[in-house]
Amino acid sequence: MDKPLSSSPSARDGFPNLSEAHFVAPASEQLQVAQPFTHDPRFLILYGSLRERSFSRFLAYEAARLLEAMGGEVRIFHADGLPLPDDTTADHPKVQELRSLSLWSEGHVWVSPERHGNLTGVMKSQIDWLPLSEGSVRPTQGRTLAVMQVSGGSQSFNAVNSLRILGRWMRMITIPNQSSVPMAYKEFNDAGRMKPGPLYDRVVDVCEEVMKFTLLTRERADYLVDRYSERKEREPDRFKVVAADIGFVKR
Repeated sequence: MDKPLSSSPSARDGFPNLSEAHFVAPASEQLQVAQPFTHDPRFLILYGSLRERSFSRFLAYEAARLLEAMGGEVRIFHADGLPLPDDTTADHPKVQELRSLSLWSEGHVWVSPERHGNLTGVMKSQIDWLPLSEGSVRPTQGRTLAVMQVSGGSQSFNAVNSLRILGRWMRMITIPNQSSVPMAYKEFNDAGRMKPGPLYDRVVDVCEEVMKFTLLTRERADYLVDRYSERKEREPDRFKVVAADIGFVKR
């Protein structure tokens, strides 16, 4: 018969379901950086419209300028010519370009228009071409992410909320701040530059925050996203020893 649940559970109760060989208590010492990176923080920016006068592209360019002014190195992926997911194989040149840029990056900025109450197909296609894993390599895991959107009407947060869900699914470190630009046609001049005001100030805030989070995490990303369950998956032989110890397999 199982023992009644203690009113004050503690580690002394034991962990019958835990693989001790793969359990590692997080420690602040592991967050120390032995060899700081010497290169500038690297950012990939994706935007979600192919229109000639694309406000998401204009906002992406504003973010690129700001991140470069803050000391970052920026690459912008242009989705023209990118095929629909599953319409061709992953060796397509545009797909390879996108995946290579993601591997190169340490942080992402995703900028989507809101269309029919959500992000655009152009934006989603880019994200869908980025796999969770490719062999032992994860093109997005551990990278920081900032999300922004533009709208033709009143302010909305549907697109950025969806981008957050995707960022979490892609195992990215999504920053708390975000930007939503309503009635974007009023916020950019004829040259495509964003006009001064509170909405522009929020874009500066977002870029500043993603830069800070990237500086904080980029050298520690491997440790921050190292998971107990994945350690078990990576080391099946080690797990067999543990399984034998708890009676699942015979030695």
